[in-house]
Amino acid sequence: MRATLTCVLCLLAGVLALVLGATPAQAGVLTRAEMTRRFPAPLMVGEREADLPVWPLFKQNATATELVGYVFESIDLAPIPGFSGVPLNLMVAIDPKGVFIGVEVLSHHEPVFLDGLGEAPLYQFVKQYKDLSLKQNISIETGGHRVRHPDAAHAYIDGVSKATASVRIINQSVLAAALKVSRKKLGFAAGRDPDQIARVRQDVFEPLDLKRMMADGLVQRLRVSNRDIERLFAGGPGAGLDPQALAQPDDTFIDLYLACVSVPSIGRNLLTAAGWRKLQGRLEEGDHALIVMSSGRYSVTGDDFVRGSVPDRILLRQEKLPIDMRDLDLDLKLALPLAADSVTIFRVIGQAGLDPASPMDFALPVTRNKGIVYPERITRELSLRYTLPQRLLTKVEDNSKSWPGIWNARRWELATLAAGLAVLSVALTMQKRLTANGSRFNWFRRAYLVFTVGFVGYYAQGQLSIVNVTGVVQALWARRGLEFLLFDPMTVALWAFVLVSLLVWGRGTFCGWLCPFGALQELTGKLAQWLRIPQLRVRHRTDARLKYIKYVALAGIIASAFFSNELTDKLVELEPFKTAITLSFVRSWPYVAYAVGLLLASGFVYKFFCRYLCPFGASLALLGRFRLLDWIPRYKDCGAPCQTCRHRCDYQAISPSGAVAYDECFQCMDCVVIYESDEKCAVRILEIKRHRTIPIQPAARSSI
Repeated sequence: MRATLTCVLCLLAGVLALVLGATPAQAGVLTRAEMTRRFPAPLMVGEREADLPVWPLFKQNATATELVGYVFESIDLAPIPGFSGVPLNLMVAIDPKGVFIGVEVLSHHEPVFLDGLGEAPLYQFVKQYKDLSLKQNISIETGGHRVRHPDAAHAYIDGVSKATASVRIINQSVLAAALKVSRKKLGFAAGRDPDQIARVRQDVFEPLDLKRMMADGLVQRLRVSNRDIERLFAGGPGAGLDPQALAQPDDTFIDLYLACVSVPSIGRNLLTAAGWRKLQGRLEEGDHALIVMSSGRYSVTGDDFVRGSVPDRILLRQEKLPIDMRDLDLDLKLALPLAADSVTIFRVIGQAGLDPASPMDFALPVTRNKGIVYPERITRELSLRYTLPQRLLTKVEDNSKSWPGIWNARRWELATLAAGLAVLSVALTMQKRLTANGSRFNWFRRAYLVFTVGFVGYYAQGQLSIVNVTGVVQALWARRGLEFLLFDPMTVALWAFVLVSLLVWGRGTFCGWLCPFGALQELTGKLAQWLRIPQLRVRHRTDARLKYIKYVALAGIIASAFFSNELTDKLVELEPFKTAITLSFVRSWPYVAYAVGLLLASGFVYKFFCRYLCPFGASLALLGRFRLLDWIPRYKDCGAPCQTCRHRCDYQAISPSGAVAYDECFQCMDCVVIYESDEKCAVRILEIKRHRTIPIQPAARSSI
């Protein structure tokens, strides 16, 4: 019990540390000298910028100094935790057009790449970003889902088998960091991720006139008179400074019509057929075009406006974030009768992150000057909100950048897992009926263990591990979020079920039914018994002491997670799960020998690793102490005097007194089968004998 107490105290200390304070998240590690070494002449490394942690790269071009790009570390801009709970740190370089110059791995703690697959596949994966553009939709292809149609708007990179979730986290780290830099330095607006927003339906066209379009909100109008604009400045220093507004209050200040002309139901109705074709030729996939038609004394372009530039008299914001618009320098004719002195088409590039499904807020700044030498500028804004109807839009399918896309891609696997968990739940809830026939129960259990090994383990890669625990501890300790867990839907789904089952039945549901390596061990042990390999039964006292080892291992691993990620990476190798299940024994020979050795040991000592060494099992045993049910039925004679179940329990989880040690119970239900059997349960056999009576027939009397 001392080891168990030590483990509990260690976990409580960790929780207390999280409550009282935490160490700050890791920051970038590159220095000016290191940057100069990595980017030698003719390149020149500028000073690290203060407003954003990026290093500008320059080169001399004749007499001019030319900007080559920006270099930054992903951990400074997108510290997304990997599966160890520690963010990967990647050096990313992009040029002024948003094209990747290169991506390199500076540090990582991804279990699958540490002495697993090795780091070579990781380095090969990040090399694929070179020459790709942020203007492209970059997707990861794995396995049989390879549909390559690369073009200016789409790019595809090969994933890494057995590391699908890890490379998706890497991809999100690279793109999230690069998009932050591009929005700040390259003119991309600070909008949403352009691949996670709605799209305009190009296949929908509705013939509409101007009256119907205005009624539906497809065209918005803003009419402001001189009187209205004077009211806007009333009560402030700008009041009364416009003589024309005071002299002609009812005249039009601006009469503006605005629409998203890249929507077919708008553009094809507003523009001539030739104008629509011309507009389409100037837009790339994901771009939006906004038409502004106005008349009156105030123009959105102004006398000093330069065609092709960004306007300063009309601004676009979405969710309070500015989004750049640029004049397309197009002269297009209108197909509908609409009086307008000025018609201007503005383009919003796809990378700006404009979401057509969300309201667009337009502002027209109107400025008045007061004074002569140093005039005071007083600015007020006219506002207009524009929203497209949902019938003209469609939600984009999530891709590998975001965890919802991963869940969607694995929906059939999740459905299969859900069905399997439902079957298990029903079976365990109806244990009396399940165990009524011992032979039938044995077939059910073996079939389910095969499902666990084959589907949950090797196919769906749903092996829960102590790495899940240390990852959460390390992320919380560094005050990082837990979103990284969502990149592995099978793990999240299993954890959700296991946390519930811990409260109901305890540790045994996962360890006895859902652990792929545990199931592999049990099948190995059953095969050894069928082959009549001698089974070693450890003495009760020795067995009890050996079971403390896993708690000591758990305490050591959890403690290491607070001060040394490198040590944690080594200690978690006590588990053979990565070797046997995740990597299917494709690993360097010491790890394979260790995993195979544990399987062979289970052929002699039943589930040797699970009972004595598994730190993850120890963590579940501690959590399982909060279970609600003592679900194994017992007779008052169990243990005193009957010892049948104790001697037949391969896990040695039943004490001589007949009490069940639920911390060590794997829910194999062999004792429940015995309990329900009239042929195996000594208590039931004796009870039957006590109630068995032999009828005595009176002797037949012969008549005289």
